[in-house]
Amino acid sequence: MKRIIINVLHRIGLTIREDPQKLLMDMDAAFIPIWNKSRAYTMTSTERMYGLYKAAEYISKERIRGDVVECGVWRGGSAMVAAYTLRKMGDITRKLYLYDTYTGMAEPDSRDRTILGNAPAHDIWLQAQKAQVNTWCLATLDEVKKNMYKTRYPKQKIRFIKGKVEDTIPNIIPDKIAILRLDTDWYTSTYHELVYLYPRLVPGGVLIIDDYGHWQGARKAVDTYMREHKISLLLHRLDYAGRIAIKTTVLKGRR
Repeated sequence: MKRIIINVLHRIGLTIREDPQKLLMDMDAAFIPIWNKSRAYTMTSTERMYGLYKAAEYISKERIRGDVVECGVWRGGSAMVAAYTLRKMGDITRKLYLYDTYTGMAEPDSRDRTILGNAPAHDIWLQAQKAQVNTWCLATLDEVKKNMYKTRYPKQKIRFIKGKVEDTIPNIIPDKIAILRLDTDWYTSTYHELVYLYPRLVPGGVLIIDDYGHWQGARKAVDTYMREHKISLLLHRLDYAGRIAIKTTVLKGRR
């Protein structure tokens, strides 16, 4: 219940700071300054940020081809982690595709509830509508650009795609994806992203689902897509909400 309350507060833009002393001792020392520079601009946990850090480090070390895609950016904190890490690795040729409405959370439907089922997302969304402004996860495009440019990742390599993903994808998508991070929470958007973007995630590329363990819609979208396409994927638990996997070519029922 405590975690649910914390995440509801996060979703309406209230951030609860983590105690630096609670950082796990096995985290790379190089991650700490990146975490410190990015944490004010994200709602995700330290564990999920560290997973993204290791994913960016991995695609660089292993020379996994492709760009970095994030759907659901908020203030840009997670994308900042990726940018800082790639810069640390001397890997600044990849494009970063950052998809978001930049006007707050899109409207959820009846499938979008917390995993426990006791908090319909639409009720929270309605409460966030104030004076015809959607305040849930609201961060303007100018704000996100300002935050991203702090990373000193080449500006010409960062693409900000504004609008609902259902409207912007597949009109603007990269040919090859090395990291695919999905954080739009809802069933409709998550399923849409998987349909058009997962096929472009290269073998060996990294899939990150930010809210698989928190929102029913996100989980159902992932499970449905994987089942329909007979995709066998080990989703590793980062924390109660986040999941991470490396794409393989294994299909269910084949040996």
